[in-house]
Amino acid sequence: METIFFEEFNKLDIRIGEIISAEHIEGSKKLLKLTIDLGVERRTIVAGIAEYYKGENLVGKQIPVIVNLTPKMIKGVESQGMILAGDNYGTPVLLHPDKMITNGSIIR
Repeated sequence: METIFFEEFNKLDIRIGEIISAEHIEGSKKLLKLTIDLGVERRTIVAGIAEYYKGENLVGKQIPVIVNLTPKMIKGVESQGMILAGDNYGTPVLLHPDKMITNGSIIR
């Protein structure tokens, strides 16, 4: 495992967001287009979790989001961040706060 300096980690802006919509991206079995409420703004994020999660079951869930990544076009949709998930032997497991927290809260 490679180590990094704390200053490098500190460059990441990770916040809590709430999934307000989730839909399949046409032509892909793996991708969901998520709309995330970050408190002061909403972002679109493309996530490769469609084989493991049904979009309708994600609505209302809070998740950590890296918000300061450069946007990237994926299957014609601009992804404006990245959700965080654990990797359980190749299967993604979404992370959630143990209680409700204000959307947009900073993860430290």
